[in-house]
Amino acid sequence: MREDGVAALNLQEVARRVGMRAPSLYTYFPSKIAIYEALFVLGMRMYRERVEQIIQTHDPDWEIIHAALTNQMEFALEYPELYQLVFQRPVPGFVPSAEGMEEAYKLLEISYTSMAKLVDSGLIAPGISAEQANDLFIALMDGLTALHLANEPHLPIGEGRFGSLIPAAVALLRAAWTPKKP
Repeated sequence: MREDGVAALNLQEVARRVGMRAPSLYTYFPSKIAIYEALFVLGMRMYRERVEQIIQTHDPDWEIIHAALTNQMEFALEYPELYQLVFQRPVPGFVPSAEGMEEAYKLLEISYTSMAKLVDSGLIAPGISAEQANDLFIALMDGLTALHLANEPHLPIGEGRFGSLIPAAVALLRAAWTPKKP
């Protein structure tokens, strides 16, 4: 998938690389969609664990915003196929199963709760609901990551047109969302 793209997964090639015949793969996965599903669930769990780690190791302050933006881009650079499958859905006809969506909803609930804590603590005052603020943050995070991957995936975070914008994105949010003093 890294060589040819997520949607170009070829069971004959997978079988060849793991040293078996393609029909033998059906012992483990009943279809190509089942492989995508397993990878979707794996990617969602891996990403959620990373988010939970950030929440556990950071106080609810502006540094957690920076860490979340960095984490998204790090995940995408380390696991571009999983990032695409989980966040961009590049496979025509693939729709995550109930199990896959349950994993997605767990991640969404964690992010909504974290954003609500930032709002409730008074650290941020986005002028919109915590859910809307979270959705806007997700869009910003994914936009920076997707553009970095599309344009300069060979560059590390902190470099390039989009990989270098994380501090500016945090500063922008901070300027817009810091509560105004009376």
